[in-house]
Parts: sequence; structure tokens; C-alpha cells
Amino acid sequence: MSDNRDAINDILNELDKKNEQASPDNVHSESNSAHVQENLQINSQHEPVHENVVSSSNNDNRPIYTQSQNMAGYPNNGIPQRMYSNPTQHKKKHKKKKKQINRLPGVIIYTTFIFGISIILSLVIISFGKDMLGIGKSDKTQLVVIPDGATTQEISVLLETEGIIKSPKAFQFFTKLRKDKSYYIAGQHFLRPNMAYEAIIDELTKIPTEEKGESIQITFTEGITLIEAAQILQDEGVCDSQDFIFYFNSGGFGFEFEDQLPLDSTMKFERMEGYLFPDTYYFFKNSSPEEVCQKIYYNFNQKMTPERYQKMKECNLSLDQLVTFASIVQAEAPTKEEMIKVASVFWNRLEHSDEYPKLESDPTSNYANDVVRPNMEYFDEAFVSAYDTYKTTGLPSGAICNPGIDAIDAVLKHEPSEYYFFVANIYTKETYYSVTNEEHDEKVAMVNQQYAEMAAAEEE
Repeated sequence: MSDNRDAINDILNELDKKNEQASPDNVHSESNSAHVQENLQINSQHEPVHENVVSSSNNDNRPIYTQSQNMAGYPNNGIPQRMYSNPTQHKKKHKKKKKQINRLPGVIIYTTFIFGISIILSLVIISFGKDMLGIGKSDKTQLVVIPDGATTQEISVLLETEGIIKSPKAFQFFTKLRKDKSYYIAGQHFLRPNMAYEAIIDELTKIPTEEKGESIQITFTEGITLIEAAQILQDEGVCDSQDFIFYFNSGGFGFEFEDQLPLDSTMKFERMEGYLFPDTYYFFKNSSPEEVCQKIYYNFNQKMTPERYQKMKECNLSLDQLVTFASIVQAEAPTKEEMIKVASVFWNRLEHSDEYPKLESDPTSNYANDVVRPNMEYFDEAFVSAYDTYKTTGLPSGAICNPGIDAIDAVLKHEPSEYYFFVANIYTKETYYSVTNEEHDEKVAMVNQQYAEMAAAEEE
């Protein structure tokens, strides 16, 4: 019997050794095994060991196990654990926190976007508001010409082009808010960028004649000088002559022809002599000199058509040269036909300057001595001589009067001829042309004889 028990013990010992070799716990030291046994003893004090399997009908929440169960089968080195928590609830809480964290960048981006849009809209509203009220804009008066039958849309675009408003759409929207249906009045209107939309519309739809005063009709004749025109304006009560000359020479009203003007005008007596287009104008008494100047500028700008600019380029002339040339022709010839012939003489001299370096025009000498010399603040002989074509070569340094459209067109026609000389009888308005100097001297003598005969006839 004892032999059988020994044999069984040997078999069990052998199995225990194999189990120990197969178990991962074989790496633990003896102290660790002792620690496991100690924990088992401590745990056994709290949880009684049952020899039989607990019934499944047990309603108690204690863990179910048997005494014969291998301690290695339990977690934590065979120590039974209570499983009261639900792992699914932990996962749900974890996912919920993760979702909250992931939504945070989106909220920040959305808030930033809304904030940025609000700033942009605020700036746009402020900009439109300032434009609508004319805040922070120029107070310079500008001439705006409204075409006949122009619509609100067309007028708004025109006002933007002229620099009066910045937003045509805002202007169109504002006009729709007005209950009264006023009609735009075609013609010339003076506006300022710092005017509110309401004031601009009132100016374009109403003419408060009683506020502007009496209307004055003034005609500037061909060949008038700037000083003469300024004196007429003062005599008629339109504006002060010196103020007019100052603003007229200053310019800068934004008309197209102003871009063609020379940058250097140091040798010119009156910078804008020649650009006061002779015509009939209507002014109000006690007008602003700027308004008067812009009306005249506008008229000249309208006369200089694209066709005239094209001919000017074909003639190889600048705008200032054209006006100066035309002023001499205006002063020399009484009719359109004579202007074309006189212009041909000066063209021949300019194009053959090696043989005829000087134009030798009497009106240029008269302007130098009768207009420039007595009105100089500081006398300069070279400055005066620059206007006298008997002393200077080529064209003078500036216009000697304000030519009309016939004189300008006569220069642009560039009529070919064989003449290099001419002389005119100022009483009969008859002009005689010559090819050579000898022929010219004979005709000069003939004209002088005519003067003598007329003088004798008057004495009788």
C-alpha cells in the first residue's frame, strides 16, 4: 500500500515539475511565491474557501469560484478579484471626452471666421457711410457735365470717374431711398467730393438761381490776351482779375489736355496764355474764380478732339507748340483762308530753319514789348526777347494771345506752299505773299504807298 502511495506521489511530483516549467510564473523567486501564499492567506480571511461549487442560483454579488481552481488562473497571481464595474461605461465616457476635445479647434475656427467677417462688414459700412456723407474728402470744386437724358446708373459712374463719389452702387441705392422723383438737369454742374449724396442730388436736379445771383453773358474774341480777359471778368462783376489769372495759370482741374502741358514753364510769361478758348460764356456774378476757370478749361478740352490730337502728332507738334503757333497765325491773319496761307509761310520757315532761322512776326514783337515788358515783376531782357521772333529762333517761348479754332485748324492743315514772306494791309485786310526777299521788299513798298495815299485822302 505504501509502495502504491510512493508511486503516486512520484507521478504527482513529476507532473508538478512539468507544470512549473510550462507556467510563466517559474521566473519568480521563492520570495515571490511566499508573497503569493501570504496574499492567499490574507484573502482567505476575508473570503471563505468553499469545498463545493457555489450554486448558480446564488443571488449574492460575490465572485464565483472553487477551492480546487488553479490560483494561476486568476489575475494578480491567483488572487480572486471582484468584477462589479462595467467596462462599456468606461469606453463611452472616454469617447465622449475625446469628441469634446476634437470639437474645440472647429469652434475656435468658426468664432475667428465670424469675428473676421464682422470686422470686414464694419469697415465696409464705415467706408460707405463716409462716402455718403462726404467725410474726409477733398473740398475742391469740380465741373461735371451731365449728358442729356442720362440715367442714375450712368450719372453714378460719371461721378466716380470724376472722383466725386467712390461707390456708384451706394449712390444708386441712396437715390432709390428718396421718395421724391426729381429729374436730372443736363449741363454743367459744380460739385465737390466732400458733398453728401443728398447735396449732390440737389445740385444735379435743382438750379437755385436766386442763390447764385444774376447770370452774365461774356464773349471773349479771338486773339484776346489773358490779361484782357481777366479785366473783362472783373469789370462785369464775375470775379477778381488777379484771382482769375492765378487760378487759370495754376490749373490742375483734371482735364485731359492738362496732361499734354510742358513740365517746365519757367520761360513763359503767362503759363496758360493760349488756352482761354474764345467763345461766349455764361457766368454768375461773384462766382468762384475756380468755377470760371473750369468752364473755360472744359470748353478748350472739348475743342481738342481725338482727330485734332492725331493731326497734331502727324505734324510732329506738342500741344503747347500748336497753341503757340496758332496764336501767331491768329494775330497775323484776319480770315480763315488767309490763316491757312499765313500758316504755310511759317511752316516753310520752320522746316527750312537753316536758311530762315527766324519767323520775324510783328505781333510777337508787340507782345514782348507791350505785354511782357511792362508786366514783369523783375525785368529780364532775355525773358522778353524769348517772345520776340525778330530776336529768337523758331517759335517763341509761349503763346502771344488766345487763338480760335480756325487758327488751330490752319496750323494742323499744314498747307504746302512756296511762300516765305507775306505782308498785310491792316486797313484793307489784304495780304500779299512772296517767294523771295526781293519780291517781298517790293510788296512792302507797295503797302506803304497805300498807307500814304489813305493818309493823304483823310487830310483832304
